[in-house]
Amino acid sequence: MAAPVLAIVGRPNVGKSTLFNALIGRRTAIVGPEPGVTRDRVMGDCDWNGLSFTVIDTGGIEFAADDMQRLVFDQVEVAIEMADVICFLTDLHAGLSDIEFKIADMLRKSGKLIVVAVNKADQPGSEPLEFYQFYELGFAETLAISASHKLGLSELLDAVTAPMEKSTADEEESDYITVAVTGRPNVGKSSLANRLVGQERSIVSDIPGTTRDAIDSFVENEYGRFLIYDTAGLRRKARIDGQIEYVSALRSRRSVEEADVSIIMIDAMEGPAEQDTKVAGLAHNDGKASIILINKWDLVDPQETPMGDYEEKVRRRFEFMPYAPVLFVSVKTGLNLDKLWPLVLRVHESSRRRVSTSVLNEVIAEAIVQHATPQQKGRHLRIYYATQGSVSPPTFIFFVNDKRLLHFSYERYLENRLRANFDFFGTPLRFIWKGRAARDESASRITPD
Repeated sequence: MAAPVLAIVGRPNVGKSTLFNALIGRRTAIVGPEPGVTRDRVMGDCDWNGLSFTVIDTGGIEFAADDMQRLVFDQVEVAIEMADVICFLTDLHAGLSDIEFKIADMLRKSGKLIVVAVNKADQPGSEPLEFYQFYELGFAETLAISASHKLGLSELLDAVTAPMEKSTADEEESDYITVAVTGRPNVGKSSLANRLVGQERSIVSDIPGTTRDAIDSFVENEYGRFLIYDTAGLRRKARIDGQIEYVSALRSRRSVEEADVSIIMIDAMEGPAEQDTKVAGLAHNDGKASIILINKWDLVDPQETPMGDYEEKVRRRFEFMPYAPVLFVSVKTGLNLDKLWPLVLRVHESSRRRVSTSVLNEVIAEAIVQHATPQQKGRHLRIYYATQGSVSPPTFIFFVNDKRLLHFSYERYLENRLRANFDFFGTPLRFIWKGRAARDESASRITPD
């Protein structure tokens, strides 16, 4: 599941970037007294009371007609679209103007939950009289803060995270599987989506970039219920030369974040390229179950290019995700498409597989017996205990004496053992290592003698 999103919006020079930096705890956004310093969206991660969410800083809204303001406004619209909660930041000293009321009307139309933060209330204590005029904007959640002095931020964080926590608590496992069809432009994503859906839902053309938005369609068949995202082709950033393409790339990125399964399509005639690995890396880093789909295989001469050799080349290119199955298809002729639905089900089930703590520790103990833990200067890595913390992707927490004694090769060895015992097919695994104090050395543990 994608992390909840908080977008900070407002007119220029009200302190949006200062608030952004205060929330994420580091200077990422550029802060300056001149209006318009922030023109693009800046994103960062924030954690409050155990809830992790993404914060987006945006450029100032001016409703001007010039090209630069149009670009800024497009960025703000995307941020609003992505957001679960919006912080409408205003300036206590500047007061209210027509711009604030226009922004308020725009935000109301979004249907998102709005929290108004009145910034630059720099004196601790009761709100000044000027604060109460901001209730004229019509939002019940209106708070006084000082981003530069970090006053009122606890109350603000409580207000913006309350609906996020409720949404997380209310969310149940969906009765459908979300599948994102990703890849470079013109590899056949829309054609595949149309095949899966059974109708011409997406425009199909040999012109790269025909699909601008992430188009979603529900499918129900003998394998279950699915939501298919047909995403716009993801290009290298240097080639995203138009604002429409940039917004499309953002929406495609969001589709991958929200998907349960990512299908990474490659053109068999062009072969895997560097940009394909970047597209796949998005799914891998987000912990998504993945399938590598080699399309247009009907155009390849199997005598000149045997399937086994081609797959070996693909594996070398995608060496960071050896767990992902490779399927050779032709969307045009239907070759091997009957194998795709069972594959989607299998990798999704793998990503949600849970292992009981007792069985997990038995497997870890056996692995240690067969291959002792690493050591440095006579000190062995001691694994006291392991448990599975979450799914999608399966995440395992290891409690050890000193995580600095861990070597990446041993972590890879343990991952291979877990895959061999529990069939984590098509899904990445995450390991979290927690070191313990020296006094715990004598505690019960799984370790070599």
